Amino acid sequence: MAAEDLTLAMAANAPRAAKEPRKGGDVGPGAGTALVTRTRPQTRKPNMYRVLLLNDDYTTQEFVVIVLRKYFNKSVEEATRIMLHVHNHGVGECGVYTYEVAETKVTQVMDFARKHQHPLQCIMEKK
Repeated sequence: MAAEDLTLAMAANAPRAAKEPRKGGDVGPGAGTALVTRTRPQTRKPNMYRVLLLNDDYTTQEFVVIVLRKYFNKSVEEATRIMLHVHNHGVGECGVYTYEVAETKVTQVMDFARKHQHPLQCIMEKK
């Protein structure tokens, strides 16, 4: 092989990095220095929902107290106070929860009431 052919063969097999600058980088003064800023993710508080019991003429007061104690972890005194508020004002707040928890509690109360043949209504509303 002649010297010219050897030089051409070596140039053809040389790494590409030697021929081309790196992608995304500049060549020259200041190359390789960059200011990296980190953005903090913004966290928001979840929307809260009120779980409400609605008064009706057929569900017993004792049953409402049982529901409040079983599904909302209320003491006897607090459950009685909420039950009387529902009875006197037509609606009473059982608690305030995130959407998923409120939805689960409403479903549990409604299923329990239907199982025991009570028309008790439990709803949720955005606070």
